[in-house]
Amino acid sequence: MEAVIQPSAINGTIIAPTSKSSMQRACAAALLHGGETTIHNPGKSNDDLAALDIIQKLGAAVTIQSDGSLKVSSSNNFIPSGDGSINCGESGLSIRMFTPIAALSDQQIIINGTGSLLKRPMDFFDEIFPLLDIEVVSNKGMLPIKIKGPLQPKDITIDGSLSSQFLTGLLFAFAKAATTPVTITVNNLKSKPYIDLTLQVMNNFGYTVQNNNYESFTINPKPLNPKALNYTVEGDWSGAAFLLVAGAIAGKIVVKGLDVFSTQADKAVLKALMDCGTNISIQEKHIEVSPPLGDGRKPFHFNATDCPDLFPPLVALAAYCNGTSVIEGVSRLAHKESNRGLTLQEEFAKMGLEIILQDDLMMIKGGGGLKGATVHSRHDHRIAMACAVAALKAKGETIIEEAEAIDKSYPNFYEHLQLLNATISLNNQKILQ
Repeated sequence: MEAVIQPSAINGTIIAPTSKSSMQRACAAALLHGGETTIHNPGKSNDDLAALDIIQKLGAAVTIQSDGSLKVSSSNNFIPSGDGSINCGESGLSIRMFTPIAALSDQQIIINGTGSLLKRPMDFFDEIFPLLDIEVVSNKGMLPIKIKGPLQPKDITIDGSLSSQFLTGLLFAFAKAATTPVTITVNNLKSKPYIDLTLQVMNNFGYTVQNNNYESFTINPKPLNPKALNYTVEGDWSGAAFLLVAGAIAGKIVVKGLDVFSTQADKAVLKALMDCGTNISIQEKHIEVSPPLGDGRKPFHFNATDCPDLFPPLVALAAYCNGTSVIEGVSRLAHKESNRGLTLQEEFAKMGLEIILQDDLMMIKGGGGLKGATVHSRHDHRIAMACAVAALKAKGETIIEEAEAIDKSYPNFYEHLQLLNATISLNNQKILQ
């Protein structure tokens, strides 16, 4: 599918998408709960659907309520259904979080995925699972992975430099299986705010985890208490970052549905927006953004080590800042849906933007304006959205090939932009009439 974006002045009010980070963790917690959980404001992205499929394959029953919420009924057997396999789609969080949870079962389970997930390194499981009495056979450190538990929680030390999502999976699995306090020590933990989100969800479901300055985590056994629970999924700061940047460069908009007190890492986008001079009003219920007077955006310096998903929207923002902006944390981009550092450099070059990659730094030489061009999503949802946002202020139309990549996290993204009066068509058909 191709998306064609014309230069547009946007305005209006939009509700932020649902957080897939929050939604997927809620699915995991509901599976482990051993009772009934009602998930309000559930997400519908491909990653969310993958998580729902996984928990059903592991024994949960999911029903849609009349108000759109989901009722999840779970037991504690974790016996895989069907052919004994689960498919995580292209979700990095699902593969890293649900694999330790699946290992609570004493049955052999095959863990698989699709697309870019098949190329992501999963050596972590080869190294750590034998320490927890889990049999594991991988495809040379990649998918598919065969596992057989049951997982036995033990005091262990892990490397947290590649992704915090491995730790998230172990925290959930240990919390379910622990009969005595057990500690996970973590070296060089990245993306700490995502662990804050994990601990927040776990706390909502009655688990007690002691965070020892992000250097170790002590998990305490949870008393069996299968009473019915409710969980409301947050608005998504990762997806909303693209909307906020769109308002900062192309018009005055209001974004509702975001928790300004959220632990989500990508809330940090607010700092970059303020640093470059965006007009921004932050209220408890909504955030209003608009370009600075005279479009006098200042270049900014931002450390994205703990929030690497902000690189794509911040590149679009930096393109329209008057000078060279610097973003730290490029090393976190190699194992995403694409190698995002190189992908951003190559796709934005087509629009006339120079991006320099040097060690752990990305330098974006903004201020010259962008030109419309034909770009490719590289099957990466955040690349597609970044190009679409940048196109709103470019000279001439921009065509995004493989534009459906957005379905991974934000299926309504183009529709939401059009609700803000952006001129967008898909395969030469307007999205909304």
